[in-house]
Amino acid sequence: MDELENIIEKYTDDYIQEHIYSLDKLNIFAAVFYKDVAEIYDCITRVRNVELNPSGYSLDDAPIIGLLIKVWKLLKEIVAYYEKDNAEIISILERPLVESAITASYLIKSDSKVIEDYRKISYKGRLRILRELKSGDVFFETKAGKRLLKSVEEKLELENFDENSFKEQKKNGWKLQGKNFFEIFKQVEDEKLYTSTFGMMSESIHASWNDSLDWCLYRNDDNTFDPFPFYHPPDIRFLTTTLIFCNRPYKLWLNHIGITDKYLMDILQWVENINSILYVHFDKLYGNDHG
Repeated sequence: MDELENIIEKYTDDYIQEHIYSLDKLNIFAAVFYKDVAEIYDCITRVRNVELNPSGYSLDDAPIIGLLIKVWKLLKEIVAYYEKDNAEIISILERPLVESAITASYLIKSDSKVIEDYRKISYKGRLRILRELKSGDVFFETKAGKRLLKSVEEKLELENFDENSFKEQKKNGWKLQGKNFFEIFKQVEDEKLYTSTFGMMSESIHASWNDSLDWCLYRNDDNTFDPFPFYHPPDIRFLTTTLIFCNRPYKLWLNHIGITDKYLMDILQWVENINSILYVHFDKLYGNDHG
């Protein structure tokens, strides 16, 4: 793909060396790199093995490619807030990014029964809509209610599901294979990474006190608090670890759909190599510039 070649060719040794020995330049380099990585992921989701998938993806593969598209869409938004120096919004967006990447990796390694279970658990809220309809909720007499109901019915019909198709999912508490996300995470990644990444990220969407301490309050010397109405600037630590989770499912996906193009795999390995360089040099420079 011409898009990929145009991205890679600008990362000459001179360009890299010029940007990795000061924090300011390293952060500029990182913003460009992460934007390019999102474009690389975008390109990969547009690669298709026409022999295996001549017209589109099956119900077994569509959930996976959907998650991979979600990953690069979220990554592009994160980069936009990176450029706006807004670490707070990045912390909110990173959680669904990691969850999507980990779930994609898990599904690629699973069989069709697990993938069907993944699809079924997404109907929990939609089945509630059907129950509310039967209870006589007047909302479904409105145009908005009728549109919502039609959407639910069309999705159920697509998969030949009805209200009685979800007994196992109810039994498992609407969790994928009855597992919480930590159990899924440790089947894909090193479980030691969970607490400091996804575990901490979860605070950003759960109205956490510690999250407010980090982003929204200023602590005074007497341990009282004042509002902090500004946004904190991010540094590359926000994405160097996250990118490890993101890169893996794209590698797995290429193998899964039978794409044997070494060039694409080499590009994904290149992403890991540059990301590692960023992490190592940031670690060195942070102590020097902020000691």
